[in-house]
Amino acid sequence: MNVCRTYKMGDNLVRALDDFSFSFNRGEYWAVMGSSGSGKSTLLNLLGCIDRPSSGTYLIGGEDISGLDDDELSDLRSRRLGFVFQSYNLIPQLNVLENILVPLFYQDEPPEEGEARALVLAERVGLADRLDHRPLQLSGGQQQRVAIARALINDPDLILADEATGNLDSRTALEILDLFDELHSEGKTILLVTHEEEVGARAEQVLQLRDGQIESVTKRTAETV
Repeated sequence: MNVCRTYKMGDNLVRALDDFSFSFNRGEYWAVMGSSGSGKSTLLNLLGCIDRPSSGTYLIGGEDISGLDDDELSDLRSRRLGFVFQSYNLIPQLNVLENILVPLFYQDEPPEEGEARALVLAERVGLADRLDHRPLQLSGGQQQRVAIARALINDPDLILADEATGNLDSRTALEILDLFDELHSEGKTILLVTHEEEVGARAEQVLQLRDGQIESVTKRTAETV
């Protein structure tokens, strides 16, 4: 609550997020929209515990993360958050199966259990026949499917997607959005950052940012589906 994130640029202090107070509830599907510089990426980085607020309180499942050190934040990310990025962020030296398993590398779990889940996820995203392929051997859409499977491997509380369809052709983008729809229908909490109106329209609710503040909140109705 009352979260601010400021950056010093030369002699100026820029408020990338300005007194932001909001709650994203379990099972919701949100699109966060706004023009360049509106605070979308800053909000995503804070929600994903990649960055820290300059002031204010951020709770995940009732837990105040402000007092956690870097190692504790890394552990929280690997257990409770799933990330899907525009540029996929796959590790080029690893194959599909290994990339899906990355969030589990530092968790105390029998390897065979994680691999069993990874195989199920690879099947779900249509890559069961590509397990030995490395990212450069895959299309953009296939790489993003790997990224989604990787985001799901830890059964996260929240999936954070940053312009997840930005590098994809329109047909592949629709396939990825269909997959997000399926995940939401199964109860997953999704926050999708996008500047594309047609992508944002797929979410249940839209949070519009402007100059680091909330400009509007829109909930889709049956007539807008």
